[in-house]
Amino acid sequence: DKYYLPQDWLGIKRLDRRVQFGSTDAYHYWLDTLLEYTELGNRLYHSCLGDLEGVLGRKRAKESARFFKTYNSQIQSDVMFNMRSFVNFQNLRNSEHAQVEIRDVAQKMLKAVAQIEGNPFEHTLKAFKLEVKP
Repeated sequence: DKYYLPQDWLGIKRLDRRVQFGSTDAYHYWLDTLLEYTELGNRLYHSCLGDLEGVLGRKRAKESARFFKTYNSQIQSDVMFNMRSFVNFQNLRNSEHAQVEIRDVAQKMLKAVAQIEGNPFEHTLKAFKLEVKP
């Protein structure tokens, strides 16, 4: 199971400790709490999936068991953009105001487009002021 933990949470202490579960280490920092919560959700997902498959079938069981998956679960997806949508995505997500993880994805996408053999989008990227950051 793949998931991400936001690195901008590193070192942020939990001040409100009314809700507790798991190890006592998870009580001190939000990143540790999210890690334990995510791992618990993944264990519950697989446990529930095993019990549901025989009753609901594999596909329905996977869909139902997903209730245990957390929002930070990573998926692999193929996405297609036209250039207008790509530029809009870059303007929104490749900015200092975007979430760090999404900004990283946007930067990798821009780099991939800029490095296409023959550089067919060189002038288009310049026209929209899209530059690959080092």
